[in-house]
Amino acid sequence: MKEVSMNYHLLILGSTLILYVTLVEPAWSVNPAGYGSAGGEYNIKITRVPANEITKAKSEKPPIEPTPEILAEGKEIFLGRGGCISCHGAEGRGNGAAAKNLPIQPRDFTNPKFNNYRTPGEMMWVLKNGSLGQTGRVPGTGMLPVVQPKGFISENDGWKVLLYERSLGNSVH
Repeated sequence: MKEVSMNYHLLILGSTLILYVTLVEPAWSVNPAGYGSAGGEYNIKITRVPANEITKAKSEKPPIEPTPEILAEGKEIFLGRGGCISCHGAEGRGNGAAAKNLPIQPRDFTNPKFNNYRTPGEMMWVLKNGSLGQTGRVPGTGMLPVVQPKGFISENDGWKVLLYERSLGNSVH
C-alpha cells in the first residue's frame, strides 16, 4: 500500500513538472506584460503588502531625510551591492538586464505617479519581504527580500535606496 501511495505521489509530481515546463516556462521566455512600453509596469495602484500588514506599512516613515548625500549613497547601493540595477536598470526604469526573464516588468521608479500611490513604508515592506505574490491578488514579480534579516543589506541602507528610488520619480537626483 505504501509503495502504491508513493508511486501515485511521484506521478502527480512528475505531471506537475511537465505541465510547468510546457505551459509556464514558455510564457517566461517572452517579454513581460507591457515590457518596454510606456507604463508597461504592472498596475501601480495594487499594493504588494498583505491586507493585515498594510496599515502598519503605510505608517512607517524613513528615519533619515533625502539629503543629497543620502541620495548619493542610495544610488551607490542601487547600482552596486544592492543588486537593484539587475532588474530595475541603471536609470531605475525597470529595464535591467534580468528584466526580460521576469514574468512582470520590474517597477519603473521614474514614473512620477508611483510616489502618489505607494508610501515609503510600503516600499520598505517590499524590500524586507520581497514581492512574490503575497497579496493573493497579483502575481509576484520575482523580487526577493534585500533588507535584513531575510535579505543582505541593512535597514538603514534600504531606506537610502528607497529614498533614491523615490527621487527618480521626482526628477530630484
